[in-house]
Amino acid sequence: MSDFLTPVTADSLFVNALQQQASLEQLAGNALNAGITAYQKGDYKKAIIAFRNAIGLAPQSANAVDTAHYVASSYLKMGDSYNAAKAYEQAISLDPSRDDTHVKLGNLYYSQEKFQEAETQYFKAAKLNPDPVNFYSLGQAYIKTGRYNDAEDQFAKIQRLAPKAVNGPYGMGLNFSAQGRYDEAVAKFQEAISLDDEFYDAYVEMGYAYADMGEMDLAQEVFDKLEEPRPDLADTLSRYMYKVDKPKFAFAHADVTFPYMQPPRTKVASLDTYLETPGASKTFKMVFQFDKEMDRESVEDRFNWKISRSTASGPGEFYNFGMSVPETEIKLPATPEYVYYDANQLTATVYFKITQNATADGTLDPSHIVFKFQGEDTYGQKMDPNADEFSGFSRVG
Repeated sequence: MSDFLTPVTADSLFVNALQQQASLEQLAGNALNAGITAYQKGDYKKAIIAFRNAIGLAPQSANAVDTAHYVASSYLKMGDSYNAAKAYEQAISLDPSRDDTHVKLGNLYYSQEKFQEAETQYFKAAKLNPDPVNFYSLGQAYIKTGRYNDAEDQFAKIQRLAPKAVNGPYGMGLNFSAQGRYDEAVAKFQEAISLDDEFYDAYVEMGYAYADMGEMDLAQEVFDKLEEPRPDLADTLSRYMYKVDKPKFAFAHADVTFPYMQPPRTKVASLDTYLETPGASKTFKMVFQFDKEMDRESVEDRFNWKISRSTASGPGEFYNFGMSVPETEIKLPATPEYVYYDANQLTATVYFKITQNATADGTLDPSHIVFKFQGEDTYGQKMDPNADEFSGFSRVG
């Protein structure tokens, strides 16, 4: 009896291929489920192996791209952003038409402050799917890369496509803030709030803008509005206000060592008996209280301090009340001998020298001696020019 081979037809090959594909997809589905179970248990290494098996078994499966997203998420849970980015790149190669993958990769780059790379991914996402969310992401990236006109175009598109969406005016406000156009930024944040009075991100950004403008009273009003509904944002705003607020002298005192309130023609010898001797020198000190943490190196740099006679033009503010200065008048050194900063008390103790003249009849106008500081705080903020000097007559100014 002869054996005959069954003829192989195109239909049977197609059926076999379908059966084989179905079998691979079933195996891929099992691997995917195993990966999800491991992921939920926090075993991310095991999850990655299972997810990669699933992709390898059925790379053309409808689940392949989402599985690659799971791989990226697992790597992110492990703190491995490099391989997370590689997983998103694999997802893009599996299906280049998925805008959400570009967005996720862009978000990863954005979180790493790789703004140029993020911009590239957001641009691709917006091209694939020109919707307000993708325009907003791209606009944010443009702000970070300094392409402010392009950012404005993206937020303008949102306002045209979705005039009731808060992201249009909100993004525009962020763009204006980044350029220092704070008045325009505030107007846009207010516009966003008018669309949704519970959009608290707009409130806090408006508070930032007011703080950057130096309008601390208005920033405080925003803080008050946020304190009850969003104490977390209120705290963030408060910290920012403290950071950008220019440092000031709160007050000064001399611990009785230097009588800074004494009138013109005060005898130098009356300041200390040691100065009754011709040519004698004595070190005095003044203590200045700051209203925030200062940079120690800046405060203790004596060349950031200036000691001078008042030249202010207000009533009674000029040295010696504007009268002629007597020949007996002595002049203080322009800079202190040294300065000590107490970080706990936020004070600077300024030590300076007074020298008697050769005839021991020197005079001084202590109340019109000006102590000025031009340094900075721990955040690099320069002194407020309205509160960076002190004199006994005018006090802090």
